[in-house]
Parts: sequence; C-alpha cells; structure tokens
Amino acid sequence: MRLPKRSNWTRAAVASLGFGLLAGCNVGPKYQPPTAPSLTAYTPQPQPAETASSAGPAGVVQHFNSSAAIPAQWWTLFHSPELNSMTEQALANSPTLAQAAARLREAQEEVNARTGATKYPTVTGNATVEEEQLNLSAYGIPFPNPSPFTLLNGSVAVSYALDLFGANRRVIEGLQAERDYENWQLEGARLMLTGNVISAAIRQAELRKQIELTKQLLAVEQRESAITVERNRAGGASDEDVENRKTTVAQTQATIPPLEAQLDAVNHQLAVLMGKSPGEAQIPDLSLDAMQLPQELPLSLPSALVRQRPDIRASEALLHQASANVGVATANLYPQIELSGSGGGIGTSFVAGGDIWNAASSLTQPIYNGGALRAEKRKAEAAYQEANSVYRQTVLQAFGQVADTLSAIGHDAETLKARSEAAAEAAASYRIAQGRYQAGGISELTLLEAERQQLQTALDLTSAAAARYADSATLFQALGGGWWNTAPAATADTKAQASER
Repeated sequence: MRLPKRSNWTRAAVASLGFGLLAGCNVGPKYQPPTAPSLTAYTPQPQPAETASSAGPAGVVQHFNSSAAIPAQWWTLFHSPELNSMTEQALANSPTLAQAAARLREAQEEVNARTGATKYPTVTGNATVEEEQLNLSAYGIPFPNPSPFTLLNGSVAVSYALDLFGANRRVIEGLQAERDYENWQLEGARLMLTGNVISAAIRQAELRKQIELTKQLLAVEQRESAITVERNRAGGASDEDVENRKTTVAQTQATIPPLEAQLDAVNHQLAVLMGKSPGEAQIPDLSLDAMQLPQELPLSLPSALVRQRPDIRASEALLHQASANVGVATANLYPQIELSGSGGGIGTSFVAGGDIWNAASSLTQPIYNGGALRAEKRKAEAAYQEANSVYRQTVLQAFGQVADTLSAIGHDAETLKARSEAAAEAAASYRIAQGRYQAGGISELTLLEAERQQLQTALDLTSAAAARYADSATLFQALGGGWWNTAPAATADTKAQASER
C-alpha cells in the first residue's frame, strides 16, 4: 500500500523537532556587556598628584594614586575605634541590609524554581482509591447486587516542553540577570550605609566641636558685655556700645540651640543606621582631632570604575535582563512543541488490574493574533533601548560624582590651608595680647577681643577640617568602596576575577 505524501508543514515540524533535539538555539540578541569607556580622566584639567598641606591632623598632604587598592573596610583608614565600631554594628544590624539580602535570596530561589520547572521534565504521580457499589436492578438485571468493591487507579505522567528556540533559556537568563541586580543592590546598600555612618559621625564630631567653641565664644562675649556695662556706668562707653554688645551676645546664644538640635538629630540618625532605637543606642562622642586623614587616596580609572560601582553593575544587570526579554519575545513567534506521556494501572479488589499508557506530542504555532506578538517584540526592543540609556546615564552620573569629589578635595585642602593660617595668626595675636595685658599695656576688653577673634577662626577651621574628612570619605564611596577586596589576602588575579563578577 502506498503511503500518502507528507505535507510541507509536517516536514517543517519534524525538521524543527529534530533540530531542537540535537542542539536547540537561542533567537534574539546575544547579550554583550557594554564597552568600557576609553576616558583616562574625570576632569578637563589634569588631576594634581597631591593636595595642599597645612597644620593639624586634617592638614596633611594627600596623594592621588591610580594603582592604590581600596580596602573593603575603607573606613578603618580614619583610625577611629569609635567609627569602626559604629560601622560594624550598622553592617550587622541594619534592617535595610536584611531587606536587600532577603530580596537577593528571593531572586535566587526564583531562578532555581524556574530552572527546575523548564530545564527538566515534569513528572507527576496520581493515585485514587474509590469504594463502588453496583445496583443491578437499575439496569434491569434480576440478580442480587454484588458486594461493594474497591476501585484502584494509579499513574505517572511525564511532560517536557522542547525549548527549540530558547524561550525558556532566555527566561532563565533574565531571572539570573534580575538576581545579579539584587546582588548589586545589596552591595550598593552596604556602600550607602557605611557612607552614611561615616558622614554622620564626622558631622557629629564637627557639631560637638562647634558647640564647645561657641560656648567659649559666648562666655567671652558675655564678659565683654559686662565690662562695657561697667564702663557705661563710669561714663566710658555709650548706651549704643552697651546695646551692640548685648545684641552680639544674644545672636551668639541663639546659635547654640540649633547646633544642639542638629547634634541630637545626627545621634538619632546614627542609632537608626546602627539598627537600634535612639533610646537604646549608645552613641560615642567622636573628636575630629582624634581622627586621621587618609594620606593615600585611590583614583581608579574610568574603565575600572564601571566594574567597581554597584549602581553601575545593577544598571548593567537590568540591561542584561532587557536583552533576555527581547529573546523571549522573539522566541514566542516560533512553534512550541511539548511531549507528554503517562503509564499506570487500574484494578479492583477482586479483579486483577490492567496496564494503561499513553504518549502524545503537541505543536503550537501562532498563526494570527492581530500583530500582538510582534508588537510585544518591538516593546521588548524599546525596553532594551531604554535600559541602555539608563545605563549610560548611570555611568555619566558616577563620573560626575567622582569629578565633583576630586574637585572638592582639592578646594578643601586650599580652604583648610587658608583657615589654618588665619587661625595661627589669631592665636599669635592672642598670645601677644596676653603678654601686653599682663604688662598692663592693654585693657581686658582688648584682650577679650583678641580671644574672640581666635575662637571665631577656630570655628572656621573646624568646618574646613570636617569638610576635608567628609569629602575624603565620599571619594572612597564614589569609587565603589572596595567590595572586591573583601578577602584580606586576595591576590591580583582574584581581585580581577571578582571585578568581573
């Protein structure tokens, strides 16, 4: 007997099935990581090799070194035990980090679940036990009804969707990219948390010093006001002089409560960052004078920065996911084939069971859906272009932050140098005034005025020093925080591999 000829559609289906069984393919774009920028500098002007120097712990020369490593625990470079303790407590107790870690585990389990559901066959078992009773009279049979019997049924079903065009593989690829995104979000949360702790701690030290100096300044101005009142009574000062002194005292006194409110707020912020309530946290009193300014500042190249910053890596992961989604939308345009089969047995409590089985395959090919699938593909391509633009913007913002920080560090050093010189001159002037006062050459009011100038320049110097500490910390944060150097004895090869994760 002559067999009928196969249709062209059948041949195509068989060919597709054979090809899928042998190799399989991934339609859509193959993801390629963005090309590293070729820039060699962050600012239009060449970056100076070092900063200006001045007196005091915060006045050391800082050197920029493009080959310097960024330690994972970069905050220890400030050599403050209190700062180290607060940072470690924050990393251990922060609810924000716990949330980010939970999201990462959730994303990983989603990858595991989808991989198991699509990469391997699905096998399900089914077993039923039913108690049956036949009523022969209902069928017109004039015999006694038989005794109740048990109906047993058991089967195992196997199904597997052939991933001919890589739709499932692209879905898994997208989920893996989402997992990478959550991983970089976790690294970014760690970096932000440590940066916030360091910034708040430096601000606390600055406020404490400002309050201390302002109270000293207030005491000097109150003494000046009292002397002016005494001179007014003796006819040596006008009423206007008295009122001017009182106004100065009131203005200085009015600055203390806001500073104390800011100090309380910073301490409360530190408590929350450390994962504790403000009422239970023990916040140490930090001193700017007890900190050390890092003298060696790293300066990663722009091509390395894009592999170091968690926010850039997170943006790249979203770009990867968008690329995988294009592959999913493309694969949905092609046929989908599913194989299935089952086997089992059926029997009763008094009759031996028989084997049953079946095998089937199905092919689904979109024929007409009003252009919906192609529209979904174009939508996925537009989303990829959007993700690419977001990635580029993230890189530009990172470069801008590094440039701003480098500029601020340079100006901080210059400002601190000028403030240090002014403070030194004021201190020298006060020493001279003390000598003259002891020799009877000047009045106490003149001596107090020299002391007031010294305290005012000390206040300005405190702000300049705090800015230099804060901007130095910001640079470490802007360069990625050294997460790739977590292992203390990591070799150069290990670091390179970690930076490419």
